Amino acid sequence: MIYALIGILLGIIIALNINVSIPLEYIKYTAVIIVALLDSLFGAIKAELTREEFNVTLFITGLIFNILLAFGITYLGEHLGLDLYLAVAVVFTFRIFTNLGKIRRALIKKFTKN
Repeated sequence: MIYALIGILLGIIIALNINVSIPLEYIKYTAVIIVALLDSLFGAIKAELTREEFNVTLFITGLIFNILLAFGITYLGEHLGLDLYLAVAVVFTFRIFTNLGKIRRALIKKFTKN
């Protein structure tokens, strides 16, 4: 898991130093995809820390499903003239905060036992 965190930090540092502009029409898609990625990432960290069964296949398929679902709902909303990407962002953000709460509890249990 430490390699994953190092890779994430390295990716963030590289992304902040590269000057890439995203076209305005793709910003909604980029936002929901990033939130879906974060949801999957924090779900994997939660599974690792709470001793739930972490399975790489489940993680990758869940990640792909989350991205496709977020993209699909945003695409549908755009064609219907609705801002459904906001609903996607709210749901995934709620899941992220739920997972972060479970991660925090698992870390507190881990460090208070020692």
